Amino acid sequence: MSQSKPLAASIKEFQSARHRAAIENLLAQLSGECIELLPFEEVHQKLHLASQAYRGIHEIPLSKIVGSVGRYREFTRSFMPRREQMRDRWCRVDRLTADGVALPIEVYKVGDCYFVRDGNHRVSVARRAEFHSIEACVWEYQTRVPLEPDTTLDDLLIKEECLEFLDHTRLDKSRPEQRIEFTVPGRYRELECQIACYQAALSQIDERPFDYPEAAAYWYDMIYTAVVQIIQQRDMLKDFPGRTEADLFVWVVRHQRELSEAYGYTVPMTAATECVIDEHGIKWPQRCLKALKERLLRRHAR
Repeated sequence: MSQSKPLAASIKEFQSARHRAAIENLLAQLSGECIELLPFEEVHQKLHLASQAYRGIHEIPLSKIVGSVGRYREFTRSFMPRREQMRDRWCRVDRLTADGVALPIEVYKVGDCYFVRDGNHRVSVARRAEFHSIEACVWEYQTRVPLEPDTTLDDLLIKEECLEFLDHTRLDKSRPEQRIEFTVPGRYRELECQIACYQAALSQIDERPFDYPEAAAYWYDMIYTAVVQIIQQRDMLKDFPGRTEADLFVWVVRHQRELSEAYGYTVPMTAATECVIDEHGIKWPQRCLKALKERLLRRHAR
C-alpha cells in the first residue's frame, strides 16, 4: 500500500511535537510541575499489583494514559517525543496512522489510569494529532488504592504508605466507604499511632482486649468521622487549596493536643479548627488576589 501522507509532512509534525516537548520541559523547570511518565515497574512494585485480567479491545481516553513499560523516559507526560533519534520511527507510525493501518496499542489498566505495554509511538502520534481516544487491548490490574491520571512519582510513595495502613487497619474491608488520602508522606504512620492509643484506651475501658483492626474501625467511627464532619461544616478545604480532609484532620488533632497541653484542659475540636484556619489558612486578601488572578487568566484564555 502506498502511503498518501508525504514524509516531509510527517517530519514537520515530529519537529512540532519535539518543540512542544521542549516547551513543556522549560515550563516544568519554572513551575516545578511534574511532566514525567510513570514507570509501570515502579507502580507495580509500590502498589503490590498481583494478577491481571484481559478485558478485550476498547477505545480508551488518551488523557488517562500516564505511563509506560520501559520507555517512560522517552516521552513527556503528554507523550511528546524527547529525543531527535526517534524521528524515523515516529514518522513511519505517523504515515501509517494517516493511512488508517495502525494496530491497537496494548495497555495495562490500574485504577483509572493506563500504562503502554506496546505502542508508545502510536500514542505520541495520536496525542500530537489531538485525538481524544485510541483503540487498545486492555489488561487490568486490581488495586486497593485509587490511581488518578494526575498521579506523580511522589504520590506513589504516599500510596505505598496507604497500602501498608490498609494492611494493618483493614479499614478498606470494615469501612469500605472511607477515603483517607494524604498529599504528603508520613501521615499514615501518625494515624496508626493514634489508633494504637485508642486501642489501649478501649481495652482499658471495656476491660477486654481489642485487636488492632477492630480498634481502627471504632477510631474511624468515633474520632476520624467526627473531626471530618467539623471540617466539612466549617468548609475548611476552601482555606487550604490542594489539601485533603485527611490532611486537615491531622493538623486539627495536632493543634488540639498542643492547645490542651498549653492551657491545661481539653480544648474543643471546634476551637482547634478555628485556630488552624486563623494561623495557616489563606487569609482574606490572599483569597481575593487568588480569585483576581484566576479571573484574569480566564479572560486571557479567551
